[in-house]
Amino acid sequence: MELRHLRYFVAVAETRHFGKAAERLHMAQPPLSQAIRRLETELGVELFTRTTRQVALTGAGEVFRIDAERVLAAVDEAVARVARFASGAEGVLRIGLTGSASYRQLPALARLMKREMPQVMLEVHTEMLTPAQEVGLIERRLDIGVLRPPVRQEGIEHRAIATEPLVLAVPEQHWLAEADTVRVEQLRHEDFVLYGAGLGSVVNDAVVRTCLAAGFYPHRAYEVTETSAALALVAAGLGIAMLPDSIRSAPREGVLCKEIEDALSVRLDLAWRRDDTSPLLRNLLGVLERNHVFLEGLEGVA
Repeated sequence: MELRHLRYFVAVAETRHFGKAAERLHMAQPPLSQAIRRLETELGVELFTRTTRQVALTGAGEVFRIDAERVLAAVDEAVARVARFASGAEGVLRIGLTGSASYRQLPALARLMKREMPQVMLEVHTEMLTPAQEVGLIERRLDIGVLRPPVRQEGIEHRAIATEPLVLAVPEQHWLAEADTVRVEQLRHEDFVLYGAGLGSVVNDAVVRTCLAAGFYPHRAYEVTETSAALALVAAGLGIAMLPDSIRSAPREGVLCKEIEDALSVRLDLAWRRDDTSPLLRNLLGVLERNHVFLEGLEGVA
């Protein structure tokens, strides 16, 4: 059975007239009548009753019409979907994010994609530090990453989307709880919650450099692998943490955030494989460009 014969049948079923159906299909009437006869012979049933004045569906024809319309609609949708996929308008985008980027950048990116690329689904992987995202990109387990430079793996492109100052997270009962701002030197004797030393955390590096500039090395009281865990330990009163400003977008009970007058800032970049030529990625980069998500003058700068 040929797909075109289903289209012929549905046209006759809808018009109840071979001449009108032939006009709709841009073909002559005799070949259309012959095609319908061949279809009836193949099925072993009569689909239409024919008189000199009208054409009507038989009971079998009515049943077949329902299924034929369903098949044709599915085929048309498949054709439309593959066209959307080829143009980058549909598909699944696998994104990795650092822990703090989940609080501010993920909601903003998700809202933008819902508006500009509504047929694209996001597969989200959070709490991934930069080295883990680089490996995910190279191994093709991620399509894009929201990470903090420097990027050390070859074959990865990246552009800046945000710069964030470090802020201080302290417990509600901390002696700095009433302070509007703090200076790094005030933290000399504090217990710090830091990311694990072997994780390659860019935020850790910025915290250490910030403290060294004030004349001391931060006392590592606790190590964590996730930003949410760091905030939980701060809320429990076990220490303080210097984290990117985006944590303010998701307030945590028991934690107060303070501006630090002399802290460093950290970059946040969008990264992707240099050899990724998928239409979906190109479409996304175009959307981000048009919506001014990338920061000018910082492309590719660590």
